[in-house]
Amino acid sequence: MPFANTSTGANLYYEELNATANSIPIVALHGLLGTGRKDLGGVIDWLATEGYRVIAPSLRGYGQSTPKPRDFPYKFYNRDADDILAFLAALNIEKCHLLGYSDGGEIALICSGTRSQNFISVATIGAVGYMGPDTRTAIMGYRFGSQWITQEELKLHSIPNANKFAAQWVRSMVMMVDSGGDVAVSIAQNITAPLLMMLGKKDKLNPGQYAEAFLERVNNGRLVMFNAGHALHEHQEAAFRKTYLRHIQAAEKTNQ
Repeated sequence: MPFANTSTGANLYYEELNATANSIPIVALHGLLGTGRKDLGGVIDWLATEGYRVIAPSLRGYGQSTPKPRDFPYKFYNRDADDILAFLAALNIEKCHLLGYSDGGEIALICSGTRSQNFISVATIGAVGYMGPDTRTAIMGYRFGSQWITQEELKLHSIPNANKFAAQWVRSMVMMVDSGGDVAVSIAQNITAPLLMMLGKKDKLNPGQYAEAFLERVNNGRLVMFNAGHALHEHQEAAFRKTYLRHIQAAEKTNQ
């Protein structure tokens, strides 16, 4: 699979399915400790069978993407969003559907609020654009990486120390919470593409009221709640697929 050298200094590995398909491409963004294949493999394979050209990059520092090691400066979501916008430019993609899971969903919200003209539709799984004060305790529960990062993940991402990795992520997340929690709320009004936010009712880091507050600032957005946890695309696969396919089909019809 190929790499894209971006103007932001990231060299992003990506998987592409149906490269020659005559369709608006779907760009799928993974979450924390993931890759396009690891987090969204079932989704991108399914979308390919539906006839779509699908592109799933690995964010900087994850999988085969560089620079390494993956780090988490304050507002790392914004850096990742800059990388993805530069990635689209490197691949000469002027219009696409954007789908993001977890951290990838937060990045998708920033991308769509920053350069709305690039996107036919936007959809997020387990992301709300805001880190509220009641998420602080849950975030702190991740500070010891050795308790939740697997050996396979350490190897996949070339992470030298699980605890240092987790501590850096937690520190940046807590800084976001303590500074007001804004990930993409302040630019939500710039989103012009149809926005679908999908959340699991059991997702402790992404309560539905945060998504509702975000959508109050968006002209064309809606929230769908699933009886699932964070990875609702896996827990409620059939319902997710039906909901997402309708979303992108409706956006394409409107865009004709």
